[in-house]
Amino acid sequence: MARNPLVATLVGLRGNPRACVYTEPLWGLSMNLCLPYASVYMLALGVQDAQIGLIASLGMLAQVGFGLLGGIITDKLGRRLATLVADACAWPLPCLIWFAASFVDQRAAFWLFVGASLVNATLQIGQNTWDCLMVEDAERDKIPHIYSLVMVAGHLSALFAPIAAVLVAQFQLVAAVRILYVNAFVVMTVKMIWLFCWSHETDMGRIRKQATRGVSIWRLLAGYRGVLGIVRRSPGTLFALVVAVLVGAINSVNQTFWQIIVNKKLLVPDAALPLFPMIRSLLAIVFFFTVIHQVTGTTRFRWPLVAGFGAYFVGQTLVGAIPVPDGAATLGTYALLGVCLLFDSFGIGMLAMLAEAIVALRVDPLERSRVMAVQRTVVMLAISPFGYLGGLLSGVDRSLPFVLTATIALAGVLASLWYYCGLRRSPTTG
Repeated sequence: MARNPLVATLVGLRGNPRACVYTEPLWGLSMNLCLPYASVYMLALGVQDAQIGLIASLGMLAQVGFGLLGGIITDKLGRRLATLVADACAWPLPCLIWFAASFVDQRAAFWLFVGASLVNATLQIGQNTWDCLMVEDAERDKIPHIYSLVMVAGHLSALFAPIAAVLVAQFQLVAAVRILYVNAFVVMTVKMIWLFCWSHETDMGRIRKQATRGVSIWRLLAGYRGVLGIVRRSPGTLFALVVAVLVGAINSVNQTFWQIIVNKKLLVPDAALPLFPMIRSLLAIVFFFTVIHQVTGTTRFRWPLVAGFGAYFVGQTLVGAIPVPDGAATLGTYALLGVCLLFDSFGIGMLAMLAEAIVALRVDPLERSRVMAVQRTVVMLAISPFGYLGGLLSGVDRSLPFVLTATIALAGVLASLWYYCGLRRSPTTG
């Protein structure tokens, strides 16, 4: 029996791809334990729905600036060192700020969350540098498989979700989340140091580092005009940008308000909240090894994109339509949430891989860091209003943010069909 291509890729990884993929599960042992509680933690500290949306939008706007600088910093410092510096700013430091927010009054907590969101925005630099570090020395036909493995590694954190549930049940929400943020600080620090020691600078990184030595940041920023021309002249890159914007907009709203609707409207208890990301992640892993891996060995993504956006549309529509229970979440509530998770997990798994792989496959290797920086800047700028808009909608009715995400997913289906229909006579560019 032929070996599963994802398993074959995992066993055969060497160099930077191995370092990046093998250290990725530590993300799940740290930040992914906190994320299910991030929004309800802010609510528990007195932050309002609209303020939570504003914090998300301000963070996105900050990511615009850092995303633009990401390409320059990636070239100037090199992929390996820039990843270490950016990760140090983006994760351990905000964890300490999120932890400290629970010891002050509501007004101060809001501003601490704003500050943490702005510091956390440096993740755009780290994402750029990390992507370059991972794929630049990899075989081109292995890149989609590598991104699939990264997604699987992230979803493996689901196995540890009960830890967070036990902590919340034992210590109550705020105290438990404090512990989770301290744990995230420690684990993310270990992760970034381990990756730095295990990796090496890429060949392209050395070339770009030498090419930008002695060149001022302002001159490099001016060079983005040429990069914008590259993007505009490439239909494939433009389409990859559209996909990234749509996926980013859905995730921006969904990650912030899914737990809120489940907890505050559907009356699921605090301790049960981590179980939903756990189920979603386990289902995503099953889909990766049974369905999604079958499309990751090709660069023709029309129907996988349609299927991913379509599944997300169904899942987001259903979660907003679940009836409000009388007094507490019922067995019917949990059953309907399970159906939502089934569709969401397939949509998340498919689109997360495709959004990254399409960009990596379309980008000119010589301009990878700058083109990906421009792409991320545009994405962050485009999706920055959605967090605040989601907060306003949630303040009116906690189902309304999911009407928004379902509409965006439907737009993704239509955009995918439109783009690939236009390429029917140019199969080599599809």
